[in-house]
Amino acid sequence: MAAMLLAGCSTTLTTGFPSLPTIPPPKLGWLFGKSNKPGPLPTLNATATPQLNWQINVGKATPGLAPAITASALYAAAGDGTLVRVDAASGRVVWRINAGQKISAGPGADDSHVVVGTDKGDVLAFDADGKAAWTARVSSEVIAPPRLSDGIVVVFSGDGRIYGLTAADGKTKWVHQRSNPSLTIRNVAGGVTSRGGLFAGTAGGRLLALDVATGNVGWDATVASPKGSTELERIADVTSLPYVDDRQVCAVAYQGRIACFDVVSGNLLWSRDLSSLTGLTGDPRNLYVSDDKGAVHALDKASGASVWKQDALAARRIGGPQLIGDYVGVVDVEGYLHLLARSDGAYVGRLATDGQPATTQPMVLAGSGLWLSDGGNLYSVTAR
Repeated sequence: MAAMLLAGCSTTLTTGFPSLPTIPPPKLGWLFGKSNKPGPLPTLNATATPQLNWQINVGKATPGLAPAITASALYAAAGDGTLVRVDAASGRVVWRINAGQKISAGPGADDSHVVVGTDKGDVLAFDADGKAAWTARVSSEVIAPPRLSDGIVVVFSGDGRIYGLTAADGKTKWVHQRSNPSLTIRNVAGGVTSRGGLFAGTAGGRLLALDVATGNVGWDATVASPKGSTELERIADVTSLPYVDDRQVCAVAYQGRIACFDVVSGNLLWSRDLSSLTGLTGDPRNLYVSDDKGAVHALDKASGASVWKQDALAARRIGGPQLIGDYVGVVDVEGYLHLLARSDGAYVGRLATDGQPATTQPMVLAGSGLWLSDGGNLYSVTAR
């Protein structure tokens, strides 16, 4: 059965663009007959109270669609082409438009532009008032939210290419292309821009640092090396966003390791075995990561040593962690937000939402957690 399913993965997209063979995120249990039904909610002795600041409905969403935050606005998109600008403090919709095409990824935004991508490879840019600015095309479907930095729109296509488009007119300035393994996990996370650099994980367990202005590779480091005798066993992809601070950048690979590197040189600082599909985040002391078995780990940022591990949510199919106030928050497959104490990982609070998982790892905005659900609801939640 596994062989038949993998053979089905080695086809091309119906859009007409060639695509790498991929299997969908975030879980591989379906290959081996494991149930997708989550386990029961764990017992909770609540000492923290998650509070809903606001919620709005954008429209049905899928992985690849995630909120975009700028200094002055918040943007979100739905698969049917809906694009909204939201006042982050109140949740008030400033404007709502239709992009004219179905949206597969985005948005990405800066103070001047908001950009989305389609499964036909179109990149659509609008100004801050929602007026169409330009359209460009890349070689395959756009699978992850574009990133805007220093006048460049970074676009991630399904064939593994990364494009740098000029934000003013959409013209291609650079393209980064690399070879990939024969079987990969679909990566809808994209990358992180910081201080003129783009940090992005790849299939095969690599972490890239690219110059946003030129596309030149600053460094290319190994997070994890593929192991095993079968293509499934050899999947070691980085499928989540790196964590970047002033000194280091960290990433985690499925069936691999978590590793931290010097942000400038790319020299390895430390690594340890840990597998994750959904990602990590951090504060001044610790990194927090959800592993592929559903446990949440806190690791010392300086050494990678274990601080605590919480596996009470192992049966709940949780997503990547995010800092929400003084707590670590994760959203499970049924849309529950769960809160863990940063100090010891104690399970201290939860909040029910619309019953749908988050499309991506939640974001943080002014101490609140922010995420879009598969059901199309955009949530802002704080915790006390």
